[in-house]
Amino acid sequence: MGKKGKEAARERREQRRREVTLLRALPYEPHQRWWDRLAPRAVAVVTGANRGIGFEAARQLALHGLHVVLASRDAAKGQDAAGRILVEAPDDSVVSLESRQLDVADAASVKAFAAWAVETHGGIHVLVNNAGVNFNKGADNSVEFAEQVIKTNYCGTKRMIDAMIPLMKHSPYGARIVNVSSRLGRADGRRNRIGVASLRDQLLNDDRLSEQLIDEMITKFLEQVKQGTWTSNEWPQIYTDYSISKLAVNVYTRLMARRLSDRPEGQKIYINCFCPGWVKTAMTGWEGNISAEEGADTGVWLALLPQEPPTNGKFFAERCEISF
Repeated sequence: MGKKGKEAARERREQRRREVTLLRALPYEPHQRWWDRLAPRAVAVVTGANRGIGFEAARQLALHGLHVVLASRDAAKGQDAAGRILVEAPDDSVVSLESRQLDVADAASVKAFAAWAVETHGGIHVLVNNAGVNFNKGADNSVEFAEQVIKTNYCGTKRMIDAMIPLMKHSPYGARIVNVSSRLGRADGRRNRIGVASLRDQLLNDDRLSEQLIDEMITKFLEQVKQGTWTSNEWPQIYTDYSISKLAVNVYTRLMARRLSDRPEGQKIYINCFCPGWVKTAMTGWEGNISAEEGADTGVWLALLPQEPPTNGKFFAERCEISF
């Protein structure tokens, strides 16, 4: 892409940002607020909620009137985050939230969290899978922590989905799962892609996509990391471990949407993923170009979408559907 093309693309992004800012300022109409018709109050769980995009998603959902559980690996930081939301909430708002310790990379922690959610709330209505890690910044592309990145970003998300689906409360409005992902996880991105055409085609073909295919891709990548042979063009060239973890999240979102699509009315679960953009958070070393408030917006919007028309198995950015 030449200089003019880059400038045009930048202007389109800025124009869309301005449009979304205006949309975000519009209040939900009473007929759109399906969560207000649930009793007791709708429950939303946000993982990695003590800072950044997770904190903002929790804050915005709470201000919209849901009861929000801020789940974070560090219990003290989660409590501090919940306290900040309460203190900073407008005087005329009725905010309901709590914090709970959760490490999505630890199977026992997820199991304990699920048991607590059932005992305390009888289940949940919304799950925002935000918890994630990335150890590369700037021009870095190390895979030193690849196993931890995969374990948290993909396996942790998958573990939470598996644990929370049985807890999703039945309602005529359906439940929601929102996975925080990235454009870097596109199978056929312009700058970052899977280099092997046959694997790329399988990942993009719903009829050929399977959990086994995703897990085999992850296993092959981690084996090549150990062998030091991962630098071929087979894998994305930008933040390789993070990109692959988010690619796995993206395709798993599509896979789960297909599995959940035949649930009967009253038991529907809608699952989607989104890219928050390059956000000024600790994960990016504060080098992003948008705020956490802007970055969380599309995820909150997806969590609150009406059930009709159904939105399921899609990938979004700036409230617009994008390709996988």
